[in-house]
Amino acid sequence: MRLSELRELTLRELAAGIRNGTTTPVEIIRLLLEQIRRTDEKLKAYVTVCEESAVKLAEAAEVQIKCGHDLGVLHGLPMSVKDLYETEGVRTTCGSKLMQDYVPKTDCTVVRRLKSNGAILLGKTNTHEFALGGITPPTHNPWNPNHIPGGSSGGSAASIAVCSAIAATGSDTGGSIRIPASFCGVVGLKPTYGRVSRAGIFPESWSLDHAGPIARRVEDAAILLKAMAGHDEFDPTSSDRPVPDYLENLNDQVSGTKVGIPRNYFFERCDREVSAAVCKSIDALEGVGCKTVEFDFPHIQEIMAAYTTLDSCEASAYHERSIADRAGDFQPDVRLLLEQGLFIPATYYIQALRIRAAIFRDIMSLFKKFDVIVTPSEPMVAPEVGQQSIRFDDGEESVDSAIVRYLAPFNLTGLPALSIPCGMSSNGLPIGMQIIGKAFDETTVLRVGHAYEQATSWFKRFPKIT
Repeated sequence: MRLSELRELTLRELAAGIRNGTTTPVEIIRLLLEQIRRTDEKLKAYVTVCEESAVKLAEAAEVQIKCGHDLGVLHGLPMSVKDLYETEGVRTTCGSKLMQDYVPKTDCTVVRRLKSNGAILLGKTNTHEFALGGITPPTHNPWNPNHIPGGSSGGSAASIAVCSAIAATGSDTGGSIRIPASFCGVVGLKPTYGRVSRAGIFPESWSLDHAGPIARRVEDAAILLKAMAGHDEFDPTSSDRPVPDYLENLNDQVSGTKVGIPRNYFFERCDREVSAAVCKSIDALEGVGCKTVEFDFPHIQEIMAAYTTLDSCEASAYHERSIADRAGDFQPDVRLLLEQGLFIPATYYIQALRIRAAIFRDIMSLFKKFDVIVTPSEPMVAPEVGQQSIRFDDGEESVDSAIVRYLAPFNLTGLPALSIPCGMSSNGLPIGMQIIGKAFDETTVLRVGHAYEQATSWFKRFPKIT
């Protein structure tokens, strides 16, 4: 098998190839390791590569599968894991000088579940320090290394885009799965709050954090979510709702599915190419039978104010001792964010919690009118490295503000949200479309995303660096 063949196959197709003898876990891992060697000096997607252990585990998986001890689709397939996830015996740095020598004694729940399904840890991918940013230095965008990959799960998304990984994990507090998925032209899924355990994943904001998959295809995201999801006694916020088989209905027709299109906010201060690409994608959804319903998205100013307050306060509370004792070891941008959060009054935090509950009720009532909401993932394509602001037709905005604007509302409400590729800009950078569903209805979100993916060909495009 060549890399050009590997990158076009789904996880399910690779699993079938292992079982019919056309490929092996060792062959797949060696191809990925060679791609890491070829690309990562430039892209810096990885902070740690587990080459020796990955090859040994691949050899063992090959024997196990042949002997009938088959753990399913992920058995023998490698994963790249965001460096916020605790991994037994493999250092977990959180992108920070404060954690550079930390080696966990146990796996976090998600990694343990992936391993129990036979997945192999290929390496740890770069994150913005403690996930507190949308840039992910030092990682670069595979489509153009002069541009950022997005963050904070930028290493995971870059590794998928360049095919130095075939499956990856991320975390998302204000868009940190969907930002890099959009900027790198891959699939990123933020599940419903509580669908995936966060035990053993370093927090940014307890009430906003979500863990989820990053992949090449919607089908792959469905497979990964099934393995990752479920109640966990070590995460009291995890849901005990049954986890469905997301593949079972993935290919069902979407004819008659109602798609809500916001008239306000989500197409404002938006790059023209992005807006045009998403509008064309909405036409494609209508072409496969979806029905569009325009509506006004409520409470948007309150949503962003409450989100910002909760995120700032909870992140600062978690890092309060470190800021007091080792402030100079934080990156300047992260230190500034954390210090600002310390000055927000407790009354503001309580009010944000109260507003959140009222907002959630009103937004959930919208789903009586439609099944999913579709918006752009980002108002622009990936900014250049070092770029501080974005100019739109109706004004200028900081990069930090722009990249979370369309995404953070669904962290506050906890609704499942998927970013998938839906176009390319004139300067050759990916454009993403966001599909949002009602709580715990990842099945519909994935089905609509898969239908769009099958009706288009954006997933077949790869950066030249490959």
